[in-house]
Amino acid sequence: MSVDRVLEQAFIRVTEEAALAAAHTMGLGDRTESDRVAVEAMRTELGTMEISGRVVIGEGERDEAPMLFVGEEVGSAIGRQGALEVDIAVDPLEGTNLCATGTAGAIAVLAAAERGGLLHAPDIYMDKLVVGATARGKVHIDAPVAENLRRIADALDRDIADITVVVLERERHQQLITDIRSAGARIRLIGDGDLSAGITAAVRGTGVHAVMGIGGAPEGVLTAAAMRCLGGEIQARLTPLNEAQKQRALALDISDFDQIYSTKDLAPGDQILFSSTGVTDGQLLTGVRFFGGGHRTSTLFMSLPRKLIRFVDTIHREEDATPVFFK
Repeated sequence: MSVDRVLEQAFIRVTEEAALAAAHTMGLGDRTESDRVAVEAMRTELGTMEISGRVVIGEGERDEAPMLFVGEEVGSAIGRQGALEVDIAVDPLEGTNLCATGTAGAIAVLAAAERGGLLHAPDIYMDKLVVGATARGKVHIDAPVAENLRRIADALDRDIADITVVVLERERHQQLITDIRSAGARIRLIGDGDLSAGITAAVRGTGVHAVMGIGGAPEGVLTAAAMRCLGGEIQARLTPLNEAQKQRALALDISDFDQIYSTKDLAPGDQILFSSTGVTDGQLLTGVRFFGGGHRTSTLFMSLPRKLIRFVDTIHREEDATPVFFK
């Protein structure tokens, strides 16, 4: 049974509900509360679905998160013979700080695949290089920054000066930032949200051409799921920054920190789908809009087996309310 055809509308609802819950807390300055309500909304909606789901990328291990922990089973068909078995990766609110401060770029994200279709990555850091389809196969994570930028520019038939790279604004990226600027490319520094940035880099016309630097490994798996659908590429290497992170990886029998993970290593499934709903305004998705009588959401849904990329703009009416249609 196709994961994609059965679950498209259901998974869109999952990210819509998480985004709506988080949007109610936008700008209130409480990132913990923003994350909590998004997780609760996502978990509640997942629980209504006729699936036997298993969380492989979630909010933490069982002893560290009260809900949507790694290994948790979700859905209303758990243990039922013949139930549709699905592996799920979630980030109920990517950009908790962005939501708490009302800054652009916060999104609710879910990826799913058949069992074994998404890597169970440890919750540690990962060095990443993300490019769109045009530059796919032309870059390498171990190549010098300037060389990768030249290859991206050549693939796009541009000058390096016309290339924009997104980098998380972190102390650990000082040398990377220096190298990008020395090569002559432009940088867009962001406070959070390298998953959203990775998706943007794989869509032509956004003005973003690559994402470089160290971010979360779970976000790397979600990015890989999106890249499989968009035709882009992520190359990555697990990069524990301390002993605790190293031990998390070893607990999953991961000890080779030199291994380079390809897009398909991170998301090997054949029935991958991806849903992302805007919480605050971003380059690809509009944030939740409230109006008298309801709200409006903007969702990006993608299906690998159908090679489908769909932008879903939805008006949600409250009972007996007349929606206000606006551009």
